Amino acid sequence: MIEINGIRIGGNNPLVLIAGPCVVENKEMIEQSVSEILKITDKLKIPFIFKSSYRKANRTSINSFSGIGNEKALYILEHVKTDYNVPVLTDIHSLAEIREASRVVDIIQIPAFLSRQTDLLVEAGKSGKVVNIKKGQFVAPADMKHAVEKVESTGNKKILLTERGSSFGYNNLVVDMRSLVIMKEFGYPVVMDATHSVQLPSRESTSGGEPKFIKPLSRAAAAVGIDALFLEVHPDPANALSDAQSQLPLDKLEELLIEVKGIDERVKNF
Repeated sequence: MIEINGIRIGGNNPLVLIAGPCVVENKEMIEQSVSEILKITDKLKIPFIFKSSYRKANRTSINSFSGIGNEKALYILEHVKTDYNVPVLTDIHSLAEIREASRVVDIIQIPAFLSRQTDLLVEAGKSGKVVNIKKGQFVAPADMKHAVEKVESTGNKKILLTERGSSFGYNNLVVDMRSLVIMKEFGYPVVMDATHSVQLPSRESTSGGEPKFIKPLSRAAAAVGIDALFLEVHPDPANALSDAQSQLPLDKLEELLIEVKGIDERVKNF
């Protein structure tokens, strides 16, 4: 079990929601998102951790939006944490970013495509923060033990493991729900990323997506027995500056969470 600001993840505790827009676009959008998500999670009594990337280094095209500037975006995330009293997660892509982001956020996320980078995992562990490792699209779930051991080598055992789909031929992903069971055997909480799992990676200059599968994947993962659900949500996904075709509209979030919470309760009370 991992505890973050009183929120317990794992150990048969209720499902935790990790959610927010893909990337910090501006202060107004971020504040709208966190306030609306909080209304829903408070109503449903679901623990909530806010997620947004302060910069995006893993874009398909050189012309894709990568952020509003590190300092400005981190300033916005810091105010989300203090003004709304919620833990914050952001992803990093380099050693320098770990030092930069760890001054602000509660959870450092290792992107899936960097889940084998030894120096990055070790430095993330040394930060003392909770480390969320996304399983690489190219990594067998059993092989995630090596990523776990790299973080553990620093003495840090505050680790989360996230499923986000596996490469299935070219420009497609598939989710093997067995991975959630396999990764849970390492002794750490497992997370289902139900929005990146519906991506159609790198089609032409951007990644596509099939958002109609977000809810089915979320329900299926809850039935398997996850500790947290990861969702990228946006007030207006069609006009989002990143992952426009795979984010969940904010106005669809409550309906999804009602269903997933019901499944989670039945599974954990069985």
